[in-house]
Amino acid sequence: MEVPIEFKLFLYVIVVFSAVFHEYFHGWMAYYLGDPTAKYAGRLTLNPLKHLDPMGTVIIPLFLLFVFGGFIGWAKPVPYNPFNLRDQKWGSTKVGIAGPGANFLIALVFGLVLRLVPVTGFLYVAFSWVVYVNIFLGLFNLIPIPPLDGSKLLMDFFPQSRFLQVLQSSFIGIFLALFLAIMFLPPLAGFFYYLFAGHSFPGLIFGF
Repeated sequence: MEVPIEFKLFLYVIVVFSAVFHEYFHGWMAYYLGDPTAKYAGRLTLNPLKHLDPMGTVIIPLFLLFVFGGFIGWAKPVPYNPFNLRDQKWGSTKVGIAGPGANFLIALVFGLVLRLVPVTGFLYVAFSWVVYVNIFLGLFNLIPIPPLDGSKLLMDFFPQSRFLQVLQSSFIGIFLALFLAIMFLPPLAGFFYYLFAGHSFPGLIFGF
């Protein structure tokens, strides 16, 4: 089935703004824990132009959408100084988890709307994809492979791990994470969609 270009662009907009919220909440959590680095860098904002990453927000998402019909994306990482955090033991983990947590919160809010309000037409399509995209991005970023957020917990437990350092300093980690996401995340994201929205994910819907 040929996916209309309008639908692909519609999904792209959802991915971009979901990634922006993700990065904003990284910065917000760091600021809440005592680090103003993101604020001083002008990144404590929901302005998408401040968070765009050429590879993660433009090239890879558009390539996957238009070539494979799928999506993965991320925004430019928000800078923070872990030495400024009041919680030196778990501060980095809290900052790392805040981004995926924001995606799950967005998915939960829109999922509850779908569950409790008789939404139809364009709003039904839009809200369904907002829920699914945010669940997928949240799960993707929790994969414990650098540079994704899930690796922050492993780095706190194994700060001297040579394997994690190699993945963090190369593109190997992101390609491994993309492979795992494509292979295993769709059914898991569908399961969480059902939990949040109360019905199965409708998938591609045209003519809205």
